[in-house]
Amino acid sequence: MSVEHYVIATLVVVVAVIVGQLVAGRIRIPGAVVLVMLGMLLGVVPWMNSMSIAPEVILLVFLPPLIYNAAFFSSPRDMRDLARPIIVMSVGMTLATAFGLAAVIHLLIPDAGWPAAIALGAAIAPTDAVAASAILKRAGTPRRVLTILEGESLINDGVALTLFSLAITAMMRPLTPGDAFLELGKVVLGGLLYGVVVAVVIAWGRSRIQDPSLQLMTVLITPFVAYIPSEMAGFSGVLSAVVAGFYLGTHGEGLLPPRVRVSGQTVWSTLVSLLEAMLFVLLGLQLDSVVRAVRENFAFVQLLAVALVVMVTAMVLRMVLMLFLTSVQRFLTKSRLDVSSFRERVAIGWSGMRGAVSLAIALSLPATLQGQEFTERGALIFIAGVVVMGTLVGQGTTLPWLLRKLGLTDEGTRHKEFLRAEYEMDCAAVRKVDEMLTEGDLDDKSADAMRDRFSKRIGHVKGLLDGDGADLAQVKEDARDRKETLAQINQARRDSLMSLYRSGDIDYDVFTKLARDLDIRDSGSGHYGM
Repeated sequence: MSVEHYVIATLVVVVAVIVGQLVAGRIRIPGAVVLVMLGMLLGVVPWMNSMSIAPEVILLVFLPPLIYNAAFFSSPRDMRDLARPIIVMSVGMTLATAFGLAAVIHLLIPDAGWPAAIALGAAIAPTDAVAASAILKRAGTPRRVLTILEGESLINDGVALTLFSLAITAMMRPLTPGDAFLELGKVVLGGLLYGVVVAVVIAWGRSRIQDPSLQLMTVLITPFVAYIPSEMAGFSGVLSAVVAGFYLGTHGEGLLPPRVRVSGQTVWSTLVSLLEAMLFVLLGLQLDSVVRAVRENFAFVQLLAVALVVMVTAMVLRMVLMLFLTSVQRFLTKSRLDVSSFRERVAIGWSGMRGAVSLAIALSLPATLQGQEFTERGALIFIAGVVVMGTLVGQGTTLPWLLRKLGLTDEGTRHKEFLRAEYEMDCAAVRKVDEMLTEGDLDDKSADAMRDRFSKRIGHVKGLLDGDGADLAQVKEDARDRKETLAQINQARRDSLMSLYRSGDIDYDVFTKLARDLDIRDSGSGHYGM
């Protein structure tokens, strides 16, 4: 295909992402299913069907932002408090799952060989906390459960991809245990050190850049700067991206001004969502060619049965490990793993959906090995696709019901956290007003007006905090009403601003700056519209 065809094909895929998300929202079907189906429909178009994507493109374009994003928005304090269960799960359970799945895959498809089986096991092993976290947050699941899942998802990507890279190396050339150990040391240590260097340099540079456009450019290229050179040097690009994202995420408040953070988060979340959705469309787009390649070497029904066995094995392995690994660890170390509740272990075990990262890893399997076509590649990608889709649909749709049965839902918990934070912030504002009045930075009239404004908010929030669950339900209703009222008021202000611009009373520069101020105020109006 020519460059023009690739550009047009990319635009078609992006349009399919937009249409798929709209359709999924209306018919309440998991977006991944709709996107894969749209990709399959696009595969009917001959020139779209002939589009081939090199495995290296998947690794270099899709993985860096996805890995960096997970690390950037992690919670270091919560992860530190629960470091032991997170490490046990992200390292121990991921490796156990990867090798357990590899054994099943090698048993069912022996011609693929052990390295390829381990590579696919590593691709399927890591869980994706994005879908699970959204469900758990809506249900008001205890924060500890969320932190463990998010921390596990962050670290297990690095563990799985490191194992995947070793397996790919073994597929290319013989690898002795000693060679594997040295390669592992180089990959891990090199990736960590390079990630630290990138994080420190980017932090230093971003704090000295004043131009908002240059700041946003720096934000967008950071994951690729962390990932690509590390991979070229033979290190772990994933670990480099994780370290850089984790460091910059914990120091981000002081590196970018508020207005740039608002724009940056919007741009960044859009980019990550687009890349995740595109992976599912690309899977659907390649399914036709994958199935055709599979039928040449495997019976389709037999391969589908293999894929379902692997999917069930992945789900059962996680649940068994989650239920018994913590008990074994407690017996061996005579200490708790901080996941003592049986209900919590069941919820975490059933939250092990696979997502975009597993898909990206599987799609990056090499097309050729030592100059020969890798005939099992299509079968392995098909198995990975079935596992990802099956866990997203099967576990994702039943998780809310399971949380209710386990009694792990409390929708008022997070609302109380927001209220407590609002209360403390407003109290700090009143103290600052008093301090500025004492130092002569504010006059009495301005201080009284500001103090009165924040005192009313404090009284309102304190009344909600002292109330019961029924009051919290009313809070949500009041929040919606308040937001609707504020939206109407802000729209009136926008209409007035537009009228002034159209009549020529203000120039375009004044119009755009005031319009942007309105946008920022709208985005920062708070969860309770106060």
